[in-house]
Amino acid sequence: MNCYTWLSLLLTLGQLRPCLPSMQNHNTHKMKQPFATLQRVKRGWVWSQFFVLEEQILTEPLCVGQLKSDSDKHDGTFKYILTGDGAGSIFTIDEYTGTIHVTQKLDREEKPFYTLRAQAINRNTQLPVEPESEFIIKVQDINDHEPKFLDGPYEATVPEMSPEGTSVIQVTATDGDDPAYGNSARLLYSILQGQPYFSVEPKTGVIRISSQMDRETKEQYFVIIQAKDMVGQMGGFSGTATVTINLSDINDNKPKFQQKFYYMNISEAAPAGSTIGKIMAEDSDIGENAAMNYVIEGDESLVFDIITNNETQEGIVILKERVDYESKRRYSVRTKAVNRQMDGRFMKEGPFEDTTIIKISVEDADEPPVFTSQNYVMEIAEGATNGSLVGAITARDPDNANSPIRYSIVHSTYLKRLFSINAHSGTIIITKLLDRETAAWHNITVTATETRNPEQISEVTVYVQVLDVNDHAPEFPKHYEIYVCENARSGQLIQTISAVDKDDSVEGHHFYFDLAREATNNSNFTVRDNQDNTAGILTAKNGFSRQEQFAFFLPVLIVDNGTPSLTSTNTLTVSVCDCDTEASAESCRFGAFMFSMGLSIETLVAVSACILIILVFFLAMLVLRQRRKQSLFPDKPEEFRENIVRYDDEGGGEEDTEAFDISALRTRTVMREHKSRRNITTEIQSLYRQSLQVGPDSAVFREFILEKLKEANTDPTVPPYDSLQTYAFEGTGSLAGSLSSLGSSMSDVDENFDYLTERGPDFKQLACMYDPIKSATD
Repeated sequence: MNCYTWLSLLLTLGQLRPCLPSMQNHNTHKMKQPFATLQRVKRGWVWSQFFVLEEQILTEPLCVGQLKSDSDKHDGTFKYILTGDGAGSIFTIDEYTGTIHVTQKLDREEKPFYTLRAQAINRNTQLPVEPESEFIIKVQDINDHEPKFLDGPYEATVPEMSPEGTSVIQVTATDGDDPAYGNSARLLYSILQGQPYFSVEPKTGVIRISSQMDRETKEQYFVIIQAKDMVGQMGGFSGTATVTINLSDINDNKPKFQQKFYYMNISEAAPAGSTIGKIMAEDSDIGENAAMNYVIEGDESLVFDIITNNETQEGIVILKERVDYESKRRYSVRTKAVNRQMDGRFMKEGPFEDTTIIKISVEDADEPPVFTSQNYVMEIAEGATNGSLVGAITARDPDNANSPIRYSIVHSTYLKRLFSINAHSGTIIITKLLDRETAAWHNITVTATETRNPEQISEVTVYVQVLDVNDHAPEFPKHYEIYVCENARSGQLIQTISAVDKDDSVEGHHFYFDLAREATNNSNFTVRDNQDNTAGILTAKNGFSRQEQFAFFLPVLIVDNGTPSLTSTNTLTVSVCDCDTEASAESCRFGAFMFSMGLSIETLVAVSACILIILVFFLAMLVLRQRRKQSLFPDKPEEFRENIVRYDDEGGGEEDTEAFDISALRTRTVMREHKSRRNITTEIQSLYRQSLQVGPDSAVFREFILEKLKEANTDPTVPPYDSLQTYAFEGTGSLAGSLSSLGSSMSDVDENFDYLTERGPDFKQLACMYDPIKSATD
């Protein structure tokens, strides 16, 4: 047969065969438990795979297998070549025998298999004697990895009181070994800590509840789960994980009061809405399961109320209506606390509520007076005489002391002028006539004060309605301007009139219109009552002449339906107009207005001309005045100007010439020849002495002042804003005498000024001015 025989360690029916020795005298290595498969074909070679155990510690190269061609005569002419993954480094081949060796330790987790190619060539011709064939050397797994829980640590939550068998969480461990070979990666789960409340399924790692648990007893458990490979057999690896299991709350506990009775006090003076006290029922549950409502049972719920503080779950007892010590001093309030949410699984144990009794005692307090009504409504007819009774109010002291009450009207000086109240009896009378048409209602504030304790005051409002009396006659609602055309026909309606009445009418107003008695013989106009509170004015003849009579006065009688009925006579003025065929009302009214003023066309023209002349005269005066203002200083307008300089600082004195340019302020009359200043110290001293004996009208002063003023005006070095002021005379006739230091002595002999020189150089000049002898000596 022309075929090739490959020798290797062959795994056949569970037997291991060692590598065959070479036919040549070449060294061969003894194999250490290699595995290989051999496939024989008629032509060529086809490889399957070899097996090598991982993690073997090699002291020498390990024989993996041997490959050999059937044509090999063992004469050394065949050469075996190995290429591919790890060829030459990890795997070597004996080129004469075809034996393959592994030279180093292999790790399946790093590389599970190696793909290699083998070929046999003629050593002499270097030509292939067999085609190249590919085969695989697979690294066979051993149990060298322990199970690991990659998702740990675990945490789960399960409701308390869950039934047995309830799934809590599933834990999963992984093993790095090959799951397809042996039991190295086959894991088995067990529980090391957490019994008897929890259990774990060995194959799936699902943790389940094995016994009911109460959160109020213990709310957190730590469970340790172990995963062991080799299906839990001895010698396998294991890994553990901790599972934290929390119990969530359910409403399995009802609220419970710690006290059977609660005692509280409330003052009878406390207003509605006041807080009386707090109660609290305890619930072992938490969150919404512990939320509760407090309810007051019975008739006491009309007087007291209780609200729940959602944050603290306290019941706050408040006063719903004011209590009275004198009426009832003690209350027994039955109160219950009820859970807001119920769990149907525990309803068979009874309602989730608890009941307690609140004992509330009412404390006595000095209360203000109490009126018999919250407000009073009284009536009085308008026009009632002064002192007429309006009504009476009553208040009492609710305390046992029963203090007398004093009444008074407050808050309005105006009402005090209209009404008066008896301080002891509370009767109200009027002190001034009331007019309903002025004010139909009066709101009076009355106070009741305890005479024994004036601080106890109460107020009440008294509403006084002024009843209407028919005391106002009807009248026209407005002034009517009535016009009739000269060409009006008899029976023509020229105006519709109505009436108003300030009084009220229970049945509604109804007015009757007619001509007044003095106008019954009027042959010009008539009045037609429309029976709807209006009347029409109609002409009684054909045609009117404005030349004969410009206006007619028509008295109209109006009667109301009051009790007693009142009448009034109102006069209408009917003006005659010169109307065209269309009887234009506008032109008629304008002409009537002009004639009512007593003005003719000629008069209007004259008045208009006078007004125009006055306006022209007034305009002419304005023009002349304006021209006169412009003609002032016509010769040199450019040299006339006025400067207003305002500054708030004091400047730098006479030597400050840098602030502004003063040359622009000087005129040609001031720019004169410079005249040097004289030393006027002695002159001032002599003038001072003379001023003590002469008045301000002395010629000496006038001459001195004029001379100094002239000198200042002609000196260009002096700033123009400086002025010389002399205060040498203080007046005569004063009983107090002179207060000036200049008059402290009547002569040079009376005063010694030597002390000025002792004060330093700053006072030297002053000493020379007041002591000329010393100055001359110096």
